[in-house]
Amino acid sequence: GAAPPPTAPPPPPWDAEGSSTMPIDINLLRDYKGGDPDAFREHMRKRFKPAEWVDDVLKADLAWREAVKAKDDTKKAANKIQKEKIAPKKKAKQPCEAEVAEYKAKMEEVKAIEDSIPQLEATRDQLLGKLGNIVDAEVPVSQDEDADNMVKHLFPHPEGLQLPQPCGTIQYTLPDTKPLTHDDLLWRIGGFDPDRGSNVAGHRGYFLMEAGWLLNQAIINYAVAFLRNREYEDGKKYQCVQPPYFMKKELMSGIAQLEDYDEQLYKVSGKTDDPEGSTDKYMIATSEQPMCGFHRKEWLQEDELPKRYAGFSTCFRKEAGSSGRDIRGIFRVHQFDKVEQFVVCKDDIEESKKMQDQMLEAAEQFWQSLGIPYRVVTIVSAELNDAAIKKYDLEGWFPGQQAYRELVSCSNCTDFQSRAMEIRCGSKKMNQTSASYCHMLNSTLVATGRGICAVLENYQTPEGVVVPEVLRPYMGGMEFMPFVREAKLEKDTAPKGGKNKGGGKPGEKQPKGSKPKPAKKEAAP
Repeated sequence: GAAPPPTAPPPPPWDAEGSSTMPIDINLLRDYKGGDPDAFREHMRKRFKPAEWVDDVLKADLAWREAVKAKDDTKKAANKIQKEKIAPKKKAKQPCEAEVAEYKAKMEEVKAIEDSIPQLEATRDQLLGKLGNIVDAEVPVSQDEDADNMVKHLFPHPEGLQLPQPCGTIQYTLPDTKPLTHDDLLWRIGGFDPDRGSNVAGHRGYFLMEAGWLLNQAIINYAVAFLRNREYEDGKKYQCVQPPYFMKKELMSGIAQLEDYDEQLYKVSGKTDDPEGSTDKYMIATSEQPMCGFHRKEWLQEDELPKRYAGFSTCFRKEAGSSGRDIRGIFRVHQFDKVEQFVVCKDDIEESKKMQDQMLEAAEQFWQSLGIPYRVVTIVSAELNDAAIKKYDLEGWFPGQQAYRELVSCSNCTDFQSRAMEIRCGSKKMNQTSASYCHMLNSTLVATGRGICAVLENYQTPEGVVVPEVLRPYMGGMEFMPFVREAKLEKDTAPKGGKNKGGGKPGEKQPKGSKPKPAKKEAAP
C-alpha cells in the first residue's frame, strides 16, 4: 500500500510564546522579538483597515504575557515556600500549618491565573485574526477599482502602448464588438435549458445540454492537459487532483473569511455515519479551499518543493451579494466546474513571487491559445482578501457585452493559509526565532461557465459558433456549433456586471479626461 503522509514533528520550542496556528505570526508585531508593528500598521492602512487594530493585538498580547509571567512567578513563590519553609519544618518535625496555608493560597492564585490565560489568549488571537496579510509594493493603494486597478498586460497588445497604466486613464482601441451575448448564443446552439433548471434547482439553476455540455467537458479536459504538459526548470510538474466537494467546519474556518460564510458558502448538516458524530460541513466554493488542507499538519522538506497541483472540482456559491446581476446565462451561477492552479513553495518571498508570475503566465498562455482577448490588472489594495499580498485578475473581452469580465484570479498568500493549516517546511535555521511555514498560491486556470461564455461571444457567426481549434480534439473533431433554434426572448437590457474600463466606445480611443462607467465588483471565479 501507499506510504502514509508525513506527520509534523512535535511543536518546536519557538512556538512557546504564541499560537502557531494563527495566520499572522505574533512575533512580527513584537518589537522585542525583532518585529515591526509600525510596518503592520502601514499594511492595515493600505488595506483601509484601522491601524489601531495592531495596537489592540499588542495590548491583548501584553495582557496574555503578563498573565503567563504572573503564573510562573506565583508558582515559583509557592515552590519557594515549600522548599524553604515547609520542608525544613517537616524535617525538624515542627508544626507548619501557617506555611502550608500560605502555600495553598499561592497555588490557588496560580490556578486562578491559569484559568484566565486561555481566554486572554483567545481574545488576542481573535484580534490577531482580524489583521490581513502584508501588502506587496506593486499593489496600487486605493479603494477605487475602476480608476486605479493597474493594467499590467494586454492581449493583443496595442502598438506603442506603454504598460502598466491605471484603468481610469489608459487609452487604447478596444477589441472588436459582436452582436449577441453569451446567454442568447448558448440558447441558440441548444446548449442549455435555464427554465427546466430553475424548475428543478431554483434561481440560477440550469441544465447543460448537447453542445453546451460538450464544450464544458472539452474545456475541462483541455485545461487539465494544458497544465500537465507544462515543463519547469525545477522538474516539478502539475499533479492532477480532484478534492472533496465539502469540508469540515473547523478546516473551512481556518481558510474562509467571515463574509464568505454569508455570501458564498453553502452549509450542509444532518446525521451521517461519521463515527466522530460530525454533522456540519461546508460545500467548497473553489478547490483552493480543500487544497489548502491537503498537506495539513505536514512538514515538507525544501527538496520536495515547489508542489504544483491542477485541482479540478465542481464549485458551489450562494452569490448572496450578487442579487440582480448576470441573471441570464451561466456567467454567474450557484454551481460550476473549475480547473485551478495551486502551488506550495518554500517560505521565501522571492520564490513565491516567481511562482505567482509562472501561474499568471500559464493562465495567459491558456487564454491566448483559446484566442480570447484579455487584459491583466493588478488589483487595488482595498479589494485584496485577507490572505493575499498581491492579486492579478485576467479579464477577458466579451464582444457581445462590449466589456471586460473577470476570468482568472491569481493570488500570492505567502504563509497566511499555511500557518492556519500548520504546513511547515524545511528545518530550523541558525538564529531563527519562528517556525517556517510554506508559502501557498492559487490561480484560476478556467471556470468553465465563464470559459463557455467567452468562447461563445468571441467565436460567434451569423449561423452559429466556431469551435476554437485547440478544443476540437476534445469535442470529437467538431468544428462548428450551429444555431438550432431562434432567440428565446428579446432582451430589454444587456447583462449587468460588465467592466468597460480602459476605453471609450469599442473601436475608438478613449477621449482624454473621460472616465468609463464604473462597474460593480466581480466575484472571483
